[in-house]
Amino acid sequence: MRLILIRHGQTPANVAGVLESTVPGPGLTDLGTTQAEELVEALAGDSIDALFVSNMVRTHLTAAPLAAARGLDPIERPGLREIAAGDVEGNTDEASVHQYVSTLLAWCGGDLDVRMPGAESGHEVIARYDEVVAEAEALGVGSVALVSHGAVIRAWCAARTDNVDLEFVSTHYVVNTGIVVVEGSTEQGWEVTSWLGESISEAAARGVTSDHSPASEPLED
Repeated sequence: MRLILIRHGQTPANVAGVLESTVPGPGLTDLGTTQAEELVEALAGDSIDALFVSNMVRTHLTAAPLAAARGLDPIERPGLREIAAGDVEGNTDEASVHQYVSTLLAWCGGDLDVRMPGAESGHEVIARYDEVVAEAEALGVGSVALVSHGAVIRAWCAARTDNVDLEFVSTHYVVNTGIVVVEGSTEQGWEVTSWLGESISEAAARGVTSDHSPASEPLED
């Protein structure tokens, strides 16, 4: 089957460079609302049989225009929520951002035993995302969109796809309303077929993706 993984639109926390993972969290900026509306056209050529969102407001608002255009009722699942920032929640300083990003990248490198201080381990994060993916597979349809969050999309792709690794996700972020397409199955394996509109080889050749965070390391909360 085909999974269309979509990051939410821009939030005030994204603009301020804040580590923000509270539930339900903030809504969208004016730009974020525009980005959500533009998803309708961006995905006009894609079949979408079901639409999932996390339990965070920003994914609901991002999915709303697409849901209305396709006549779909978004299915809320907490497993799609962003990686909790734990002890550094709400911070903007470089050390806090580094702690968050370094933990994420440890997971992307395969060390799922590492725990985000004050929050989840990599095993826990990937397991909750896996549960939603399994539910999507059980629908028996061809294509499902999951409106989620940048860091957890990177973590899941590094852990569960055959062609995305630590080296790639270290320099390729998921920008607001960025789209990552994954095809395959849990049984046979998953492969990323499109990362922000490019193949993995094209994206790797192009290099680092841009991000709007003012911090030294990009935030995707």
